[in-house]
Amino acid sequence: MNSGPRQIAPHVLLAANLSQLTAVLGDLQRALADPHPEEALMQEAARLTGGYAELRASWADVIASAGRAAGPQVSVRLEHGGRHVGLLVTAFDPAWAAFVPVLQAYALLARLQAAAAGAARRRVGERALDALLAGRDTHLPGLDGPFALAVGTFGDEGPSDEQALDVLAGAGEGYFQQRRLLGHSTVQGRRAVWLWRSLDLGREAQELHRALAASTNRGVRLGISARSHQPPNSEGVTHAFGQGRQALRAVPRTGGAVLFQQTDPLHDLLDSGALTTLRVQVLTQLAALNDGGRVERTLRHYLYHPGSLAELAQAEGVHVNTIRARLKRAEEVLGQPLNHPALLARLYLAFASDEA
Repeated sequence: MNSGPRQIAPHVLLAANLSQLTAVLGDLQRALADPHPEEALMQEAARLTGGYAELRASWADVIASAGRAAGPQVSVRLEHGGRHVGLLVTAFDPAWAAFVPVLQAYALLARLQAAAAGAARRRVGERALDALLAGRDTHLPGLDGPFALAVGTFGDEGPSDEQALDVLAGAGEGYFQQRRLLGHSTVQGRRAVWLWRSLDLGREAQELHRALAASTNRGVRLGISARSHQPPNSEGVTHAFGQGRQALRAVPRTGGAVLFQQTDPLHDLLDSGALTTLRVQVLTQLAALNDGGRVERTLRHYLYHPGSLAELAQAEGVHVNTIRARLKRAEEVLGQPLNHPALLARLYLAFASDEA
């Protein structure tokens, strides 16, 4: 790549001076052949125009930048086959506006080169991670310390095609590489999976979800395991995979990230339908009172109201003696006093599963 302060006057390029244009394209081509093409390309663009050039990854991280702003900022999305692969940001003198599409084409090539190199690296770790998830012990290249695992999918109801998930997996792996956190990814059915060396799980979870969401125009749901303090083996990875899937079930359909530690231990039980018989039994007993659901409504409020009966009566807009009478009728039809732990547990599970 040429060095020195050589700049080409904008009017020369705009006049389509072929020799000058050939020199410019040659400089850009040599930048692509550099060991670090993205950095070299941005440096060449800044040197050529006297302005500012920046290249960002699809997950919004700045990959390379050079120069100083010399005009209004222009952002150009880089796409290939309908896939978002990066963003080119320039701040050139307006006379260089015609150069931006040319730089865009070379920036896209640089990003595709980086993606191809990353894909080759990914395959090695992907095969090892697939083996661990299948219960076969193997070594994940370079990963010999505490780790965490995330399971992700798209928040919309449409099909999570394998190609889109593969792009998502690559974006997450790029996030780890950019932060020098060794990580590996794969796609399992309708889910992408990431495993990485974890240093600060809470921060990593938030930043990973933010990076994934920035890489696609679809909402992303992410469930993250607890941080394991042992190097990854088949038992530890499959255990973390289960935690990640459980956390994923707690993520809203609209998208977001949930850590395994944040999930309700009763969530799976309530969500599975296993408490259907208990719910039907309790509701049938209360329905036998034939009181329009007043006792059931008061009983639900009683279970979750932290205050006194007088405060509960005020909240329901009735006399405290009415509350006492309704609770007494509930005890009679349910066959146990409300201070009995077993009855309280049954009512909590029945009402909670009814609302799940």
